[in-house]
Amino acid sequence: MFGISDYGAFCAAIVLFLALPGPGTLALLTSTGQGGFRGGAAATFGVIAGDQVLLWLAVAGVAALLSAHPTAFRLVQYGGALYLCWLGLKLIRARGGAATALPLQISGYFRQAFLITLLNPKAIVFYMAFFPLFIHPATHQGLPTFAAMAATIAVISLVYCLALCACADALASRLKSNRRLTKWMERVAGIFLVGFGIKLTTQ
Repeated sequence: MFGISDYGAFCAAIVLFLALPGPGTLALLTSTGQGGFRGGAAATFGVIAGDQVLLWLAVAGVAALLSAHPTAFRLVQYGGALYLCWLGLKLIRARGGAATALPLQISGYFRQAFLITLLNPKAIVFYMAFFPLFIHPATHQGLPTFAAMAATIAVISLVYCLALCACADALASRLKSNRRLTKWMERVAGIFLVGFGIKLTTQ
């Protein structure tokens, strides 16, 4: 199909990778907890937009460029780590019912999720390694094949992330009455964000 080898396995691999916890997933859950389903949906489109940018950068060979210039790679890596740590510290220091780590405007949720996704240079390397596994050497069509893969990733991400946001919103509505528990959950989310940021600079 469009030069993709074993399209079913390709889709299954995308779902598997989406299920792995990471900064993007945490951004979705935090946005949903603070902005409801609309906030989570906005963050979903931010994650998808960031993924698409990284995906096409990988296709263009940016990963090879970063590998040839380790200093540039590290600068992007440290930039992403600092951003994650900044968001995490805001969550840790936020008081219940006071300022939150993410803006309340819908555009703010999109922007934050987009930046969290975009500032993860390892995602570019991941896409460079992921795509060749499912490209059929005899039937691939070049750009149309990559476009079909990109569209598939976007659609599956949209369905998965919106379902995740819907579940998180249903849970959040029950937790809002317990401000103390909500406050501690925000702190835990903040600690994980800081942890992701630190991990990004050590691998």
